[in-house]
Amino acid sequence: MAERAPDGWTRTEQGLWEAFRQGEVYDLRAGAIGPDNAPSAAPPDPPRAAGPRSGDPLDDPFGGAVWGPGRTVRAEVLAHLLLDGPPAAPGRVAALKLTGARVTGPLVLAGGTIGHYVEVHDCRFERKVLISEADAGTLRFVRCLIPRLEASRLTTSGDLHLARCRIAQGIRLTDSRIGTDLLLNQAVLGGDRFGRALSADGMAVSQDFEADRLESRGEISLRTVRVGGRLSLRGAQLHALPQNPVALNAVRLTVGHTLYLSGSMDGGWFSSGSYYGSGYGQVVPAGTPSTPFRAHGAVRLSDSRFDSACLITDAEFHLGPEDELALRRIQTPELRFTCRTPPTGKVALSRARVGNLVDAPDSWPHGRHLGLTGFTYECLRPAAPFGIRQRIAWLEGSAVEFQPESYEQLAAALRRDGADDDAREVLYAKQRRRRQTLPLPARLWGRIQDVTVGYGFRPGRAALWLLLAWALGSAYFATHELQPLKADERPHWNPVLYALGQLLPVVDLGQQGWNPGGTAQWVASGLVVVGWVLATTVAAGASRMLQRG
Repeated sequence: MAERAPDGWTRTEQGLWEAFRQGEVYDLRAGAIGPDNAPSAAPPDPPRAAGPRSGDPLDDPFGGAVWGPGRTVRAEVLAHLLLDGPPAAPGRVAALKLTGARVTGPLVLAGGTIGHYVEVHDCRFERKVLISEADAGTLRFVRCLIPRLEASRLTTSGDLHLARCRIAQGIRLTDSRIGTDLLLNQAVLGGDRFGRALSADGMAVSQDFEADRLESRGEISLRTVRVGGRLSLRGAQLHALPQNPVALNAVRLTVGHTLYLSGSMDGGWFSSGSYYGSGYGQVVPAGTPSTPFRAHGAVRLSDSRFDSACLITDAEFHLGPEDELALRRIQTPELRFTCRTPPTGKVALSRARVGNLVDAPDSWPHGRHLGLTGFTYECLRPAAPFGIRQRIAWLEGSAVEFQPESYEQLAAALRRDGADDDAREVLYAKQRRRRQTLPLPARLWGRIQDVTVGYGFRPGRAALWLLLAWALGSAYFATHELQPLKADERPHWNPVLYALGQLLPVVDLGQQGWNPGGTAQWVASGLVVVGWVLATTVAAGASRMLQRG
């Protein structure tokens, strides 16, 4: 294999050839340009080490500065180096490390084997990059302008980095296999003709998938994607297009660790040139400048699984009338839902299964925009004060009609935390909500039960009614003395004890020798019935208190 660049290559391209053999950075940014790009057989200039000149507006790949022939490399030259490049110089490892170049023509690497390390910084690609069905090690495109990236069924043994790139017509990564990490931090993506900014259905990422502060105009499609580590969209700004109302479509997503749909502290990005950001799992302190996750359009996460947690914190969901945040049938040990402002549309959690539910009352949507059918959770861990009245209102804010299992689920979670009183409040609310669904006669009877004994959940109310019945009964019998059962036996008459004996018929208070008749008989019978109903309710309440003790 030749150790000189092919004939017809420009002087700039010859310099890139030698830098490739040396495995060193070839820097074409302002102040580092020497060749005039004229075809020459003269030995190329030595490779130029990268310098800290990224602040120069002449080097901005997204700016309007003209990059002339001295900064131009043909895409076919890059393809030649990567697919059929020269051997490494003795004692070196060949690699493509290019900075500040204008790449003309389409870069076609589809179906090829890229055996060399690739790192391209601050470059402008005039045509799309094609690496579909290619095999590669590590590919890093950082802060590059690329019209379109086609990489379906790409396989890498290392990373794929597209951090800070601007890709106007989007990315296709369908069915690709990323050996370690995928980075899209601070990338800016536009939509293709189908309104998709990222098409990555069926993709597998062995470790982390980071897309912090990603900006998209079009759908982010991650259907059936598998991520071995974390999937982070902290501070991302997702915008659906008119022809496609979905901002994020990640149904049947599998994440081996945690999903982050959360805010990002600004200092972690703007105080340094890093495109990795700050650490994971941090809660943005109050008053700290931060950028929330924002989705302008529908978000679909149905049937997804998150092996550690799903964190939806410091997030904004700007949903249209027909849009929703779909979390149906998700499975995760912890769901954290602590948005600073509630979503403007529906949140669907039907048949989701969660371990810890960490939430706040002001994070959920209002006006029957919440779907909780079959939603199960083990423990409630509110991130802000969440009283039982607010929790019942959250439950009754469901978008569906009365569902008793939702109340039972909430009561069971409260009992597991030892909040028996709150659990009874929930079951009491269940009975009151159920009454609204019954026919008129049943509603009337339910109303009587509610007022008198609170469906058995208000023993104190029953005790008050019991005292009232005792007082009324005593007053009646004080003016209506009864006749004895036996004329020759006349026990001492005590109207107060007699009324109490009727209310508590299992207790003998020495007033059993009287024979009520007429109206008195009806009053006595009424006291017996009221006593059985109310006394048993009071006894049940006392029994529960003793059990808790």
